[in-house]
Amino acid sequence: MPFSRPVRTGSELSRIVEVLDAPTGGGRRFGRRCEELLQGMLDRPALLVTSATHALEMAAVLLGIGAGDEVIVPAYTISSTANAFLLRGAKPVFADVDRSGNIDPAEVARLLSRRTRAVVPVHYGGHSCDMDHLRTVAGSIPLIEDAAQAIGAAFRGTPLGTFGACGAISFHETKNIGCGEGGALVFGDPSLVDRADQIREKGTDRRRFELGLVGRYTWVDVGSSYTLSELNAAWLSAQLEELPRIQSRRQWIWDFYAKELEAPVERAGGYVVRGRKDGSPNGHLFAFVFRSGAQRNHFIGQMGEKGISCRFHFTALHTSPMGRKLHDGRALPQSERLSECLVRLPLYFQMSDGDVDRVVTTAVEVLRTV
Repeated sequence: MPFSRPVRTGSELSRIVEVLDAPTGGGRRFGRRCEELLQGMLDRPALLVTSATHALEMAAVLLGIGAGDEVIVPAYTISSTANAFLLRGAKPVFADVDRSGNIDPAEVARLLSRRTRAVVPVHYGGHSCDMDHLRTVAGSIPLIEDAAQAIGAAFRGTPLGTFGACGAISFHETKNIGCGEGGALVFGDPSLVDRADQIREKGTDRRRFELGLVGRYTWVDVGSSYTLSELNAAWLSAQLEELPRIQSRRQWIWDFYAKELEAPVERAGGYVVRGRKDGSPNGHLFAFVFRSGAQRNHFIGQMGEKGISCRFHFTALHTSPMGRKLHDGRALPQSERLSECLVRLPLYFQMSDGDVDRVVTTAVEVLRTV
């Protein structure tokens, strides 16, 4: 059994063929449709881009982050969260996380300095960070949300990705919905939208030309090629329209795993990664944390021998070869434990009830041996 599969709703291929049959330069019907759906869901403007990584890079440009600045990021995250700011000349400062994998507001408070230009909460596994506490701690310092895993999740009823000046959402094929590679940049500050549109169009005012506001488009700002292709947007649009059904199935699988596996995991000395009670998760991933890396590696190996692919997740950035060049050497114990001891089970939309039962039965059997 694979760890993950891309989502298939059934209408993707016909939409892709529609794009292939259309003339080039025929507009962005599917791209606009996706942006309308996102805005309706988030109650914030959103632009489709080529990845959540690129959304973060655009946010760094929009907020003027550069040389001499510091940006506080969780140590337990993907390299993109740090690279987006490192590429602008800023220094990522690594904060430890809590048991759920989310950035610890007390760590953020301790790391703030006169050079801090942004704080980047990552909503690990679609579980919300404590956004109230983070906003209080950060004060006037902008938040840039890495909501790559958090489409459809919320904190106290407000969608994740909408709390900060900007938010990044991923549509990578491993996410709840996806189009191979893709993302969205969400704007808590609507004044950033027009410039962001220019940045994603190679620094040109092409969008204004397409709207008939100028007679021709030209180079007006820094930028790059961050616009999602219409082929990818066609693929994505089918899934955005089906998001409630996809989320419901994923959350049912997550809840079933938790009901059947929490006690066996705890008997083995571990814990299931859960979100906050004031958050609404999205069933993005099901993970638990062992006491030791040896237990985790044994579990992954035994599940693999029985035909079920389970995965570890991030290597804590401050322990990586690149991260060690940037970090001050402090231990970040919770990030290190998750890096060494966390395991994820298969969880994807097309899993049958029989697949889910098989994962649970096999996991219970293997947990008795760790």
